[in-house]
Amino acid sequence: MLKRLSVLTSLLFGITTTGFLALTPSRIDAADLRAIKERGRLIVAVKDNLRPLGFRDANGQLQGFEIDLARRLAQELIGREDAVELRPVLNQERFGAVVNGEVDLAIAKITLTPSRLRILNFSQSYYRDGAGIATRDPSIKTLENLAGKPIAVLNHSSTVEAVRRKLPSAVLISVPSYEAAKAAMDNGQAIAVAADVSILTGWVQEFPQYRLLTPLLSSQELTVALPKGQQYEELRQEVDQILHRLYVSGWLEQRANYWGLPRNLSF
Repeated sequence: MLKRLSVLTSLLFGITTTGFLALTPSRIDAADLRAIKERGRLIVAVKDNLRPLGFRDANGQLQGFEIDLARRLAQELIGREDAVELRPVLNQERFGAVVNGEVDLAIAKITLTPSRLRILNFSQSYYRDGAGIATRDPSIKTLENLAGKPIAVLNHSSTVEAVRRKLPSAVLISVPSYEAAKAAMDNGQAIAVAADVSILTGWVQEFPQYRLLTPLLSSQELTVALPKGQQYEELRQEVDQILHRLYVSGWLEQRANYWGLPRNLSF
């Protein structure tokens, strides 16, 4: 039975079960909306290595677009921006932290997929991300200029299909990491890199000689992940209402602009 459960978990999340989630969580902190307010603290899984969504500044303090959103949710739900506990997670830990009840919700560059919806609940979108391309070659002005050119892309990423669909003649250079992608461009093996635009934005901020090309190759919505279950439905609805207000008021767009993210917000 445990073997079947492990296989199912791997299929649902598209990753190995090693390091993903324990079948018996060591700590249960996730709470419904009433319990969160009584506790006086919102517990949120975030990224700490993904500029500009969530990263550490020179003093080791967490900051970024998703960090701002986590603090704003605490302000709206509890009444204090500092009433939030930020728990950094790796990509492979994001869903397990929610499923195991270690956090109330996750704001960690998460997109909704049908398989994930079987185990998690999701808010409406707070930012429209998507696959894009960055280059430092001045001769590359448009996507059409990349026809037949070598483009670095991470192994097995969803960006591979987006590049093949939009630029079928491009030569894809498979790399294991963004560091390897930069090395491929530095040594002339690739002329551009393809990845999620939220990641490339941080790349361009760190390496100003690169620039983003438009339009995007694809689009996907970033959402808040919450525990699945009727007891969490009130929390999901409240988060949705807050996100809608933040969108209508322009707060989401303002914070996205502040962190240098492209202006492509939409619901």
